[in-house]
Amino acid sequence: MVAEANFAIGNIRNIGFIAHIDAGKTTVTEQVLFATGRIHRAGGVDSGNTAMDWMPQEKERGITITAAATTTYWNDCRVNVIDTPGHVDFTAEVERSLRVLDGGIVVLDAVAGVQSQSETVWRQADTYKVPRICFVNKMDRVGASFERTIESIRRRLNGNPVAIQIPMGAEDKFAGMIDLITGSAFSYPVGRVNEGSADRPDEIEIPDEYKGAFDTYRAEMIEKIVETDEALLEKYLEGEEISNEELVATIRKATIDQKMVPVMCGSAMFAKGVHALLDAIVAYLPSPADVPPVEGVNPGNDEVELRYPDAKAPLSALAFKVATDPYVGRLVFLRVYSGTVKAGAQVNNVSKKGRERMGRLLRMHANSREELDEVTAGNICAAVGLKDTFTGDTIGNENQPVILEPPKFPTPVVSVAIEPMTRADQDKLADSLRKLADEDPTFVVNVNDETGQTIMSGMGELHLEVLVDRMRREFGVEAQVGMPRVSYRETLTRGQQVEGRFVRQTGGHGQFGHVVLDLEPLDRGEGIVFENNITRGAIPREYIPAVEKGVRDALDNGPLAGYPLVDLKVSLVDGSFHQVDSSELAFRSAGMLAIREGAPKCVPVLLEPIADLEVVTPGEYLSEVIGDLGTRRAQIQSIEGQDDLQSVRAFLPLGETFSYTTALRSMSQGRASYSMEFKYYEPVPDHIAKTLAQA
Repeated sequence: MVAEANFAIGNIRNIGFIAHIDAGKTTVTEQVLFATGRIHRAGGVDSGNTAMDWMPQEKERGITITAAATTTYWNDCRVNVIDTPGHVDFTAEVERSLRVLDGGIVVLDAVAGVQSQSETVWRQADTYKVPRICFVNKMDRVGASFERTIESIRRRLNGNPVAIQIPMGAEDKFAGMIDLITGSAFSYPVGRVNEGSADRPDEIEIPDEYKGAFDTYRAEMIEKIVETDEALLEKYLEGEEISNEELVATIRKATIDQKMVPVMCGSAMFAKGVHALLDAIVAYLPSPADVPPVEGVNPGNDEVELRYPDAKAPLSALAFKVATDPYVGRLVFLRVYSGTVKAGAQVNNVSKKGRERMGRLLRMHANSREELDEVTAGNICAAVGLKDTFTGDTIGNENQPVILEPPKFPTPVVSVAIEPMTRADQDKLADSLRKLADEDPTFVVNVNDETGQTIMSGMGELHLEVLVDRMRREFGVEAQVGMPRVSYRETLTRGQQVEGRFVRQTGGHGQFGHVVLDLEPLDRGEGIVFENNITRGAIPREYIPAVEKGVRDALDNGPLAGYPLVDLKVSLVDGSFHQVDSSELAFRSAGMLAIREGAPKCVPVLLEPIADLEVVTPGEYLSEVIGDLGTRRAQIQSIEGQDDLQSVRAFLPLGETFSYTTALRSMSQGRASYSMEFKYYEPVPDHIAKTLAQA
């Protein structure tokens, strides 16, 4: 067993690599682990032998599917690393990782610059207030541009990028980088000729041809740094010399305060720039002690309480991921914010108000593990034995409980029907679906009451395809899957007062419930709001929850085509009751009747999910790409070009994206690529809405 208590919290870094798909996150992670001695050989995504992409599906497809955690050491610091997926279908992995990380490294492609999924992960990092560093990767590729990538950070991400390095050359002339703080240059063999070394690169004098660029960029860097600190700005304006130590300290503070984003460069595939990146992670990204204490809500009085990263404080840990390990069973990944958790100890699931036994504690290295006897504040671990703990639950102290804010996950937008191939697979299918839904909050399984079909919903075709493949490999379940279907929604466009009256008289006690509701449309994305505005006891308080339950049940089936109603405020304003015949069942039924009878009078409309699509294509195929998007009801937002490549941004109905991969490859001879993410819901055109309603 390994003890954790003696490791200083100021020397811990919880960091993650986040980026657009194919920007090189996993390759950067691999080289970081190689440089720190955590692995003995850097694997490659194309070769399918990386340490972090351990799932068979990841090796076969060359993409990251699940966020993998590991721990390594650099400059007397423990660095807990999470490598996250870039594909939008697996955005939940990024969301839950950012919720528990203290710092992030945004990996950008030096050719493509900021791409659509880069914007998504940047917004997610903003939501959780995660300080970050940018690493401009693939500087040795044709078309690479450090300056253009920095400009795209400024323009598309509204960030404040500050270059703390500049490259020496680019494309096939990329020979290293110059540190703008120390004035040191680091030289690498030119071209894509070596697999990289775990040793630090050669340090040389700045070549004459780069001295002018160094002076210009250093002056610009200092100007941007001093703008973040008043005392340093005053010193700068008075013409005093600013030391390198002051620059480093100010960069660290400004990065943690999210006033600036240091930008570095390199080529991870050939280990260029990785050592400097590791130095920057330790120097500029925060330890758990540098970020504000986490906020929690006391379940007893609903007051906000703070939890400081102190090993002796009351225990507060957030379960941010659940995974099934074939050897040790159910794993719950925890970020310990305060206190100490010990293997074998009794703990309290504050969210579920139940006790659990913390079995074994593990430090994970992708899919291998190392046992621990305790884990202290500021660290990340995995626990075995927590049977009723799920993603978002808080593990804490029974006497001083707080509930930490769970990660927020998007709503699934694509569904398929699934059924077992044989009767023997029936029970195994239900068990595998339950276990996969436990792991993935964006994977939802329902049974259609009318057809009896099992419907599985996720973030996209690839997401569901991978889950079906996992069922086959991990659980031995063979299943038939239907065609993907879009998760439509319905909403009301006009407010109205509606009434529901449920009266049954069958001899003896009858049933009586009467409610009056005000229905009011809300803006997109606001969900369902239920408000109790009953006065003078028109309906007894104990029946109000039953009314809300009936209302919410009825909203699951809209009046047009049976899709859920969304973005609606329901106010309970009046009603009546009977001293003898009223019951919770009667008021629940009255609430359902009010919605079912009243909703059709409020001019309902059908909503469809819209995807934010980005297509990158050679210029010669641009007209075909735009023409095809026109046939798919796309709204073109922008067309930008750099060299021969053209980037098309468009809003496209999700229902028109199925099989788009094949169509795009066909029209561009396999040279164009695309990425997309769910953006919002908007009304379906009338002629399509009629077809869907009839179906």
